[in-house]
Amino acid sequence: MGEQTRRNLYQAFVGEAKAHRRLLAFARRADEEGYPDVARLFRAVAYAEGVHADRHLQLLGETVVRSTEENLQSSFERETSVSDNIYPRFIQEAEEEGERRAAIGFSHARDAEEAHAALYKKALNCMLREEPCRYSVCDVCGYVVEGEPPEACPVCGAKRDKFVEIDS
Repeated sequence: MGEQTRRNLYQAFVGEAKAHRRLLAFARRADEEGYPDVARLFRAVAYAEGVHADRHLQLLGETVVRSTEENLQSSFERETSVSDNIYPRFIQEAEEEGERRAAIGFSHARDAEEAHAALYKKALNCMLREEPCRYSVCDVCGYVVEGEPPEACPVCGAKRDKFVEIDS
């Protein structure tokens, strides 16, 4: 693949992924304001943007889906790499520029990524033992917990009611 096409695919992926997330946020707001049909439209277009993003990633060769066991191992390795290598640099650079809020956001993400890695390892064991797992996500910082949410998020301190249970 040509280098410019690769750069364009990556840029298109980033744009589509951002649109996907932005539209889901718009849908939540429309639901809160009592506009379920508008919320449905935002979710439908968000889904479409996700299809576009998936296609771009596939063309980039970054969405190789293997067995669930291999996918869990790969996800563990990626989360570990991000928390050990990427976020520490982001935190340092934000602090050097006096961007405290960004540094805190990066710190929360790093800590949550570390927890994600541990959950991938644990999920592999649950899968092999054929045990069910239940997960909830802190809607403030992205921390994921298996089982019952804690009274307060260990990463950002958010109260239990900020955790969202993931059904499917």
